[in-house]
Amino acid sequence: MSEKNREGKRAARERLAAEREKQKTAEKRRRTLIVGATVVCVLGLAAVIGVVAANSGGDDDGGDTASGPVSAPQGAAGTDRLAIPVGKEAAKSTLTIWEDFRCPACKSFEDTYRTTLHELTDAGKLKVEYHLVTLIDSNMGGSGSLRAGNAAGCAQDAGRFRDYHDVLYENQPEETDDAFSKNGRLIELAGKVDGLTSDTFTSCVNDGRHDSWIQKSYKKFQDDKLSGTPTVILNGKTLDLNTLSPDKLKQQVEAADQ
Repeated sequence: MSEKNREGKRAARERLAAEREKQKTAEKRRRTLIVGATVVCVLGLAAVIGVVAANSGGDDDGGDTASGPVSAPQGAAGTDRLAIPVGKEAAKSTLTIWEDFRCPACKSFEDTYRTTLHELTDAGKLKVEYHLVTLIDSNMGGSGSLRAGNAAGCAQDAGRFRDYHDVLYENQPEETDDAFSKNGRLIELAGKVDGLTSDTFTSCVNDGRHDSWIQKSYKKFQDDKLSGTPTVILNGKTLDLNTLSPDKLKQQVEAADQ
């Protein structure tokens, strides 16, 4: 082999090694970002609980709150009608998800599991119950969690919750950007969902029709001492998202469906 050929092969090996190292670094950075996002959605929860408890003004009797009477979206289910169900009632497995539309870890979960959840709910094997909370608003200030949650409730009234839910996560702003606090942006995103945009939906968003319902859901989240978002519970058992995968989730649901 000529010296020129040897030098060429050596250079190629060096380029390949450099590219592999670059890919490893990128993957490590991606994992760090996901873990960091999860931590951000948990930080400050204890302090928030203390503040809310101090300002709660007494027991919740299920009626009016400081923001007015609780108006649950159409079809809301579960205790105090705090859950939005997706899927068939007869499904043998129920997945409960506590989430916040501003939470980057919630987006990571949705991006990873969306296709699997759609497949299982469409097949009648899984019912998902979504509980919407305002953890990031409380941690970082702003109102994007509340405004987006209310808009999602308005989408539920129109029978378009799942599609709008997905659109919100697909268009989630940076956590420090409270873009979802703007009703105009939420109404604009509704244009991505067939049949959602209407005067009724717009009024529902602008009026904050389901604000008190979202606030009551967040109080339940705190009362249950849940640690952060997303909290994902399958058939009563809280799942460890560090070890879960779409395939593992699918296997558990299908095993229960036998």
